[in-house]
Amino acid sequence: MFRTFAIALGLATQLVAASAARADEPVDTARSIIQEQIAAFLHDDAETAYSFASPAIRGKFPDKTTFFDMVKRGYQPVFRPGNFAFGRSKVVGDQVLQEVLISAPDGKDWTAVYELVKQPDGSYKINGVMMLPSAPGPAI
Repeated sequence: MFRTFAIALGLATQLVAASAARADEPVDTARSIIQEQIAAFLHDDAETAYSFASPAIRGKFPDKTTFFDMVKRGYQPVFRPGNFAFGRSKVVGDQVLQEVLISAPDGKDWTAVYELVKQPDGSYKINGVMMLPSAPGPAI
């Protein structure tokens, strides 16, 4: 009986671990997409940066040049980050919300909240970015 319990406990542990790994997968995918898009901005690669935009964003900015110019004008900290790091993330259904903490070239700190949505083919696309100025912390 103890052996049967041990086997059942082992299987339950594996299922929980597999479930946790799948829960992390959308976050890992979202972070990879964000990193790749930021790299594309840094290399002035409008085509690659635009490839990560959702259909809704593509509807508003129907070509890579218009999209690239909009990001350059309105999202300078994302377009040319000094440093960036991932903050908190949240998965809600087919949506991933991911904080990105950014030091802009002008020295100001920002929090960019990315929204990525799962597409019918299973991929994720960036559906929007909300920029929030970060309050300065205590002097160190």
